[in-house]
Amino acid sequence: MSGDGGTALVTGVTGQDGRYLAELLVDRDYQVHGVPSPRAGAVPAGVTPHTTDLLDSDAVAALVQKVQPDLVFHLAAVSSVAASWADPTSTARVNALSTATLLDSCLRVQDGSGRKITVVNASTCEIFAGAGDSPQTEATPVQPISPYGAAKAMGHMMCQVYRAKGLEATNAILYNHESPRRPERFVTRKITKAVAAIAAGRQDRLVLGDLSIKRDWGWAPDYVEAMYRMALHGKGDDFVVATGAAHSIAEFVEAAFAIAGVSQWRQYVESDDALLRPADRTVMVGDAAKASALLDWRPSLTFADIVEAMVVSDLEQERIS
Repeated sequence: MSGDGGTALVTGVTGQDGRYLAELLVDRDYQVHGVPSPRAGAVPAGVTPHTTDLLDSDAVAALVQKVQPDLVFHLAAVSSVAASWADPTSTARVNALSTATLLDSCLRVQDGSGRKITVVNASTCEIFAGAGDSPQTEATPVQPISPYGAAKAMGHMMCQVYRAKGLEATNAILYNHESPRRPERFVTRKITKAVAAIAAGRQDRLVLGDLSIKRDWGWAPDYVEAMYRMALHGKGDDFVVATGAAHSIAEFVEAAFAIAGVSQWRQYVESDDALLRPADRTVMVGDAAKASALLDWRPSLTFADIVEAMVVSDLEQERIS
């Protein structure tokens, strides 16, 4: 699937997903504008950066008016469940209020100019964490159990509200998605970086929380492709983006050590109760049948492929460091 180019605005453009999305859009001939995350690295090549307070409604409206985007992708967020417990107030402001501010600004500019604006909001599977359904679908009740999930749930529902008001707004309900660009505060990258260091003899211990927790892990570039397809769908909607297969943290650790050529992985791993979350759901797995049927989207990499890509990247970083 390819577009004819145009203008796109990406918030959180310096995060894992923002970088992959910016590269995709530039490659498909879009003029890309981005709002970098605070304390982020360099802006991706081909992106025009804008330093904007996403909680300032006037500033956001001015940015949308200036850029005149055809597509808006809202990825900026506090993206860690654990971090949301440490600072629930900031999480609520960033994840909920910024979404409302951006949606309202897009609708105001659209209504004032008559120019159609399509918005894709990065929602999350964590909005379903308290529901009993498994696997989860777009019809699963919204029932978060963390500050992160609750804040994202508000943003998710605001997207639906503004869709009803005439904005082509879509929620991308993203399940866990990984890559070598994943920050080290996320458990998958913490694992692969530690495994590489252990294989190199620079580290002798990997400390984790509950190894039995299962997640539906996908490949970040695949999920970015799904969001792009949502933007071209022509109709605002909600889509689960997932692989449909759940694997435990223990499985991830075992696979990572095997790729690094380290046997007897359990001797290097220990669990620490201090790393357990105040509330967590043991298994989260999504059903992306709707995205498959309406967007012709499917994941390209398996769980094993994803673990291998991340470990190989961190082993290479160990080699050159």
